[in-house]
Amino acid sequence: MRRGSPMTLLPHTFGETSANGGVSCGLDTCNSVSERMSGRGQGRRINRRAAHSKPELPLRCPLSAKALMALFNLKYPIFEAPHGNATSPELAQAVSNAGAIGALSLTSRTPDVARMSVSQIRAGTKGPFLVNYILTQEPTTLQIALDAGAPIVQFSWGMPTREMVSAIRAAGARFGVQVTSAESARTALDLGAGYLACQGTEVGGHVQANRGLYEALPHVLKEAREIPVLACGGIGNGEGIYKALVAGASGAMLGTRFVATIESNGHPAYQHALMAAHADDTVLTTCFEGGWPNAPHRALRNRTFVAWDAAGCPPAGKRPGEGDVLARGPDGSPVLRYQGRSTGRELRGAIEECALFAGLGVEFVKDVPSAAELVERLWRECEAASSISK
Repeated sequence: MRRGSPMTLLPHTFGETSANGGVSCGLDTCNSVSERMSGRGQGRRINRRAAHSKPELPLRCPLSAKALMALFNLKYPIFEAPHGNATSPELAQAVSNAGAIGALSLTSRTPDVARMSVSQIRAGTKGPFLVNYILTQEPTTLQIALDAGAPIVQFSWGMPTREMVSAIRAAGARFGVQVTSAESARTALDLGAGYLACQGTEVGGHVQANRGLYEALPHVLKEAREIPVLACGGIGNGEGIYKALVAGASGAMLGTRFVATIESNGHPAYQHALMAAHADDTVLTTCFEGGWPNAPHRALRNRTFVAWDAAGCPPAGKRPGEGDVLARGPDGSPVLRYQGRSTGRELRGAIEECALFAGLGVEFVKDVPSAAELVERLWRECEAASSISK
């Protein structure tokens, strides 16, 4: 069978308080569920003792979240989203060391960079982390990442081939897939995905989804049954995480919020723009489609977008300022005005006029903390939201 029997406990059933005032987390139940999730022992074993020998499972944590935390030995059911060039080995390592799951985008990385980056993260954390591939391009460094020790691979904008799945399993790793509907969830599960990332149109960056998170999530949850489902889109604080958990998600995946951290590779000007922005400063558009035609994305309204919008949103070849070089990389490579590229620290130039990807969760970005401080804060906020809702 593709999936096991449904869980007997509903996703938003909460744990009970033990006699000593701690959490009766149902760890035996969580562990049994996590064994089913892991594909009956297949996949690289997460080091359950090294990173967090006794994962904290706070009060009112849904059992589906506890099962996810037990599966990956997490302290918190929080995933960093693979937010393009703003991801970095330092950030992924810091998020994982904080008890969540860090992420590294590898789609356009060279083989040497992919190998060194994964090795660096492996050397700096005993916790799990994921590497991501956008399948509009061939994942040419997949085997390199697996050989370097990547424990989790996530795919978006497509489905992995049987050959990719076989390579992941042969390496003892697990994989997840970004989905947007019951149909895409079913395809991913048929391939053996260990978890699903349900994306809504609220996300920043390139938007695979065609409807909001809480419209899509129930359909994906129904299809997934006991397989973990992450909520992705517009989540920028602990209250948003709590809302996702109550809706039945096993965890939350945040991107924009992690761009504005000390360890992020996001350019300082990009981070400052995020801190100054509100949700209604974002727009779902095709303005910055250079390099990836016809792919909708959510970004901040900046000078480039305003000029394009004022001109009637013309197609490529007829856009104001088209061909302008706004910034350059360390090797002198140009960043053109409508190029859909995340703005990393290595760029120099008019960063504010480049694509500044941001989701609706930008509303809650008001500082640039360390990743560890942010993860802990997010969970405190989640616990506070849980207390208020009693």
